[in-house]
Amino acid sequence: MSVRVRHAVAGQDRVGTDTSLMDSKNFNVEYVAELARIKLTTDEIKTFESQLGLVLEHVAKLNEVDVSQVDPMAHSFPIYNAFREDELRPSLDRADALSNAPREAQGLFIVTKVVE
Repeated sequence: MSVRVRHAVAGQDRVGTDTSLMDSKNFNVEYVAELARIKLTTDEIKTFESQLGLVLEHVAKLNEVDVSQVDPMAHSFPIYNAFREDELRPSLDRADALSNAPREAQGLFIVTKVVE
């Protein structure tokens, strides 16, 4: 299935998912800034084009590395259950914990609503 995608490269509409167009010479910083709702000055655009160009060149070098024999992994070394055991330990009594609460009701903290 093809999807129409507006690439950050020269702001072109393209069909597919080809990312080869995202090279350091064609990347449209102004378009990405517009997507991110960021206003950039001309000097900032030039700076970011240069910096992003260096990053994209480095990524291109990394893409040349043969990783076909490397197993996918989430960490660079094996990690198995890094969580501690659940065990009962001394803690504050409910009345002590609520003693500093600005508002409480029925043994619960009352807080101001922060999400609508």
